[in-house]
Amino acid sequence: MELTILGCSGSYGGPNAGACSGYLVRDGSTTVWIDCGNGTFGHLQQHVAVEDLTALVITHAHPDHCVDLYGLHVMLRYALHRVGFPVYAPAGLEQHLGTLVDGDWGGTFSWHPIDDTQPVTIGSMTLRFARTDHPPPTYAVELTADGSRLVYTSDTGPGWSVAAFPPGADLVLSEATYLHDNKSAPIHLSAKEAGAAARDANARRLMLTHVWPQLDPTLIAAEGSGAFGAPVILAEPGLVTAV
Repeated sequence: MELTILGCSGSYGGPNAGACSGYLVRDGSTTVWIDCGNGTFGHLQQHVAVEDLTALVITHAHPDHCVDLYGLHVMLRYALHRVGFPVYAPAGLEQHLGTLVDGDWGGTFSWHPIDDTQPVTIGSMTLRFARTDHPPPTYAVELTADGSRLVYTSDTGPGWSVAAFPPGADLVLSEATYLHDNKSAPIHLSAKEAGAAARDANARRLMLTHVWPQLDPTLIAAEGSGAFGAPVILAEPGLVTAV
């Protein structure tokens, strides 16, 4: 598997075209877009043709994780004339987001609800989900293919841990919104909490994402590395990493 960062700005777009959460995961001919936050659709088209996308996974309804669905909808519906594109998302998201299209997606998407009870197979990948400590209903994602395993925490407070999945993931992609001594909201992790959780789950590598734009990312990396016990990777748009 290969992970490409499309956007990693925490909660709102940062300076210098800092897109919000969006990630591209590829394995052979399977290409999955995970979270489509504001600014990520343009970045996605720099890495893959939209026609080659296999599916989209949306972890929750906050705009910084889902709002570029509308750009995808317009392109698929009116430029590519495609119907039935698979979208995996929490139950009810089709109707919630549908208010901006007057409830008419035009058959562009085939919606599939996700929860923490059933795995999903998308091409060569197996995906499992875990409900995190974050409103509205939010799901972390474990992706497995060819013996490699990626865990993406999505957004979560410390009431949930990556240890909800089996230990020893090859790569954990964890939100690290704040520095630990200045957490302004309990529904996100500090870099210290992200590092400690990945360490306790015996993750082989840790990448930090969803950093609050006003923070110095080098401080986030240092705090996360100290808690993880090894150097962490700091997500940045365009970064490509083998899982």
